[in-house]
Amino acid sequence: MLSAGQREFIERARVARLATIGPDGTPHLVPVCFALIGASVFVPIDEKPKRPGVVLQRLRNIAARPAACLLVDHYQEDWSGLGWVMLRGRAEILTAGDEYAAAQAAARARYPQLASMRLEGLAVIALRVSRVRAWGAVGPSAPNPERSQ
Repeated sequence: MLSAGQREFIERARVARLATIGPDGTPHLVPVCFALIGASVFVPIDEKPKRPGVVLQRLRNIAARPAACLLVDHYQEDWSGLGWVMLRGRAEILTAGDEYAAAQAAARARYPQLASMRLEGLAVIALRVSRVRAWGAVGPSAPNPERSQ
């Protein structure tokens, strides 16, 4: 579903924006770390300070309405290098199993900051990509999406 150029653009990025929809239709957008494995994107929930005892809004939203969207983008002052890839699909919350373990391992490999965090028992969001949209400079020679974010 993803072209080689789109996959490379996404894999070079260090942050994406995850959009979910609340039960009342309110959009919710947060920056996230992620790992792309096959045709799914995995978003680990880490142990950074959160409100104790409160389930994250993105998890509550996915439980109520599983439609979600992930945006990876690149901005630079020379607008010839602008680009983005939008991945839409159905999100699931993983809490155990082989896929959960693989997603946690991929996230740890991608983000050294996660190495010292206790991720076991924390959810992973799995976005099952069903639609890809892209615009601008997202091919193999595109600028690194991380350079100007």
